[in-house]
Amino acid sequence: MSEKDTIAIQLVREALLQSCAPGAATDEVLHKVGIDPALLNSSAARVPATAYARLWRLLARRGDDEFFGMDPRQLKSGSLEFLCRCAMVQPNLAAGLTSGLAFLSLMLEHLPAQLVRQQSLAEIVLLEDDQNPRRAFTYFTYWMIVHGVACWLAGRRIPIMAIELRCPAPDFCDDYQVMFSENLRFDRPRTRMIFAADCLDLPIKRSPEELKRFLAHAPANILVKYRDPESLASRIKHDLRQLPAEQWPETEALAQQLCMSASTLRRRLAEEGQTWQGLKDSVRKELAIVWLAEPAISFAEIAARLGFADASSFYKAFRKWSGTNPGHYRSLILNEAS
Repeated sequence: MSEKDTIAIQLVREALLQSCAPGAATDEVLHKVGIDPALLNSSAARVPATAYARLWRLLARRGDDEFFGMDPRQLKSGSLEFLCRCAMVQPNLAAGLTSGLAFLSLMLEHLPAQLVRQQSLAEIVLLEDDQNPRRAFTYFTYWMIVHGVACWLAGRRIPIMAIELRCPAPDFCDDYQVMFSENLRFDRPRTRMIFAADCLDLPIKRSPEELKRFLAHAPANILVKYRDPESLASRIKHDLRQLPAEQWPETEALAQQLCMSASTLRRRLAEEGQTWQGLKDSVRKELAIVWLAEPAISFAEIAARLGFADASSFYKAFRKWSGTNPGHYRSLILNEAS
């Protein structure tokens, strides 16, 4: 992992909140992992993801809890390894996730979970009681463990379509959007993560040697999800989100805006595993998912906003992007009572 991968200082504060006494004890812990305690006073500060991972491991050892003291039962040291061992012997991701979620539900008192498959969509739902919602950091730490292990089991990134949370939106969301999805929804009736169901059929083929390597680098290897906020592709996607689809430039015009030739643009995107068409489709998908959660916006209006000729063209594109049709996705996301 490159040191340019960084974590917001707010997440450092969150990790320390329930797992380390303030003052001298906090300063000692931060010095040990290579984080300047003075950074806690700066809202804009960031630390290397590797340093944050060292903090995670140190706090887990000191408190014998890999969940930062955020559940009464604690997630005892060695739980991540046991979770992986239980899941990796399963034939596919569906069985691996079911096994892993059962283990976490047994270990954590307040966060029982269930995997639900609904036609072409799947969701992991936290079956919480009627108590007050947890902190956003608690939920996202849970999703980091579950999603990180799922990606490792499958040997590829599992794209997240949406994450809904019962808690209010925190003051900072940028890192969570980078790690998980642009589509985060807060103050929802339940907490769940939604993704394409075809991922559940992916086979699991992991060896004990691969598990050793994975655990040796965890959690640094699952903190930053294969995305570099400073990459050319990320910057282009950011710019596209600011413009109506009908104003998106063609390749030649975009290259001119970036002060490079069209061939250089294609080459640099290819080096990042991207294409211009793929970036446009990615932004269209992100925006479509957000707008589908708003029942007042019709399919025809979404199609027009995204630059499609008609709703039928939008339907075909959305099914290609996500494996489901927009009507099914909207039905699932708005079905709050189930």
